[in-house]
Amino acid sequence: MNVGFIGLGIMGKAMATNLIKAGFPVTVYNRTKSKMDALVAMGAKPAGSPKEVAGQSDVIITMVSDTPDVEQVILGENGVIHGVKSGSIVIDMSTISATATRKIAEELAAKGVEMLDAPVSGGDKGAVAGTLSIMVGGSEKALERVTPVFNAMGKKITHMGPVGNGQVTKMCNQIACALTILSFAEAFVLAAAAGLDVDKVLEAISGGAAGSWSMSNYGPRVLKGDFAPGFMVKLHQKDMRLVMNFAREMGVALPGAAIAQQLLSVAEKEEDGRLGNQSMIKPLEAMAGVKARSAK
Repeated sequence: MNVGFIGLGIMGKAMATNLIKAGFPVTVYNRTKSKMDALVAMGAKPAGSPKEVAGQSDVIITMVSDTPDVEQVILGENGVIHGVKSGSIVIDMSTISATATRKIAEELAAKGVEMLDAPVSGGDKGAVAGTLSIMVGGSEKALERVTPVFNAMGKKITHMGPVGNGQVTKMCNQIACALTILSFAEAFVLAAAAGLDVDKVLEAISGGAAGSWSMSNYGPRVLKGDFAPGFMVKLHQKDMRLVMNFAREMGVALPGAAIAQQLLSVAEKEEDGRLGNQSMIKPLEAMAGVKARSAK
């Protein structure tokens, strides 16, 4: 099974690397050509356009930043749709609009091509380790065909129903992630304001009912002043915009998500939103006039 991979950012590069390590013949494309070099050195074939990737692949994966980017690489000039072969499967693993996903799937179906939307969770560490959680929308038959591909990148693969449902599931994930970060950020800020040793606070609460993946992985980074991205603020903020737009479509109130979005909006102003989403704590620190940092 020949696999094409389009989009070699923090996540995409690691995911494509794991496909190569698993023995799949992989063709890669990235708008910034230099990002293909390391994968080509590992044995991947470089392509000059998404169209070229599609022409050489049975399965085409896209992993780019936002809805317009996916629309461009799949439907745009020199996009996947212009080179894809009937019977191929297109998998979008980006996080984008569910409505747009369904429209793209309709365009591909007219070419005899099935689409799966399969956004992921697990961050940069999960991408490198091949332990991502993958939320899949689309037909069960298509999922069965590409399960070996997913197994090279993730450990938990959940079929969520028709195409588009993977994206809705990812929105739910991003709400929970944002509010989990917000919860420990507020806890750390209160601890710092009260003069507590925040390292001990993390130790005390992370192993109990308040503990979470986000606290255990991002909490120590925050206390060290490490705001390097596993997942950039601007991307989480983009996801929260998708959440709030979809919530309006559904007529659902999400007050907690709205607060998290506002804090991400403030955090996004620093370094063009390229800091990690754990920097959501910074606006809280500024309001409280303290910094939650390790004394060590």
